[in-house]
Amino acid sequence: MTLRIAMVAGEASGDLLAAHLIRALKARLPQVSFYGIGGPKMQAEGFDAIWGAERLAVHGYVDALKRYRELSGIRARLARLIRRDRPDVFIGVDAPDFNLGLEARLKKAGLTTIHFVSPSIWAWRGGRIDKIARSVDRMLCLFPFEPELYLKRGIPVSYVGHPLADVLPMCPDRDGTREVLGLPAGQLIFAMLPGSRQSEARNLGGLYIDTIRLLAARHPDAQFLVPLATRETMRIFADAIDAAEARELPIRLMHGHAWEAMTAADAVLVASGTATLEAALLKRPMVITYRIGRWQYELMKRMAYLPWVGLPNILCNDGVVPEILQDDATPEALADALDAWIADPDACDRLAALFTELHEHLRQDTAARAADAILPYLEVPA
Repeated sequence: MTLRIAMVAGEASGDLLAAHLIRALKARLPQVSFYGIGGPKMQAEGFDAIWGAERLAVHGYVDALKRYRELSGIRARLARLIRRDRPDVFIGVDAPDFNLGLEARLKKAGLTTIHFVSPSIWAWRGGRIDKIARSVDRMLCLFPFEPELYLKRGIPVSYVGHPLADVLPMCPDRDGTREVLGLPAGQLIFAMLPGSRQSEARNLGGLYIDTIRLLAARHPDAQFLVPLATRETMRIFADAIDAAEARELPIRLMHGHAWEAMTAADAVLVASGTATLEAALLKRPMVITYRIGRWQYELMKRMAYLPWVGLPNILCNDGVVPEILQDDATPEALADALDAWIADPDACDRLAALFTELHEHLRQDTAARAADAILPYLEVPA
């Protein structure tokens, strides 16, 4: 008898998280098999992908609306398949807009449903908790403040920590990383992360280049590392450099290697998102920025519950790093905020100590804890 687990993960972050969970479950249950929607990292662990995770990737409201019929069709077909197949458990990994609707159908059909990664109901769209209550048998949370929200609603929940805290070193090797990257030990280094999506590279590229121009004028010997996730985002940023007539600036484009760039840097400019947490776990002083369409920004601003958008500030429950957003995000404001960190080494040291404490709270061996939370829902054959 083989245990079967259906899973759905979307985009690269969900693929990685699900792959770690698959490995942890296999270590406890060698007879288990997995299928559903997943990416290459899941497939490398033996996952049977009916559809690839990239099919669920959407970029903003407009793209989501354009692809609504396609994604709804995939969800309906997968729901029929899983209801017919009757796996031992279904695990939705992140992708809440897709997974919660699927989980609701499966739970109504008598299947056990577990959701891995809480939607950010603490930041906006808190009414989703009612849908979550109808959809899942257990929620697995990455952040320590989240379980209380679910316990108040009577939803079974487990805190499992954040996988990035398991992977990233508690004490990053800054000098060693600089040596690997061929950077002088004493050189002033800025890491500039405009985001992993093409839309982010387009929206922020010109702003980042203008900020670099200002900082380079103030610090003629500085180097600027710009890690970009894909060849397409590298092309977009390179085109922005050409459009700004900025080829003379000391910009080093990097294909990937964001962690190395941040580790090596004296200060980091980072687009809001998971990269802000990565920068915090790497103990780097940062400035968070973002620009999106005006109507989308106003909508999200009205729906937001918290005064911050960056995970470091949310997790520390304080404005420990600057957030300079939308119309306030000018090259002068960003350059001044980055320079403030460079001018105050003591503030950087205090921030590093705070981020070390945060890292310790989030380091929980996430995959193992998630697997332990799932095991009671499986009828393990003798």
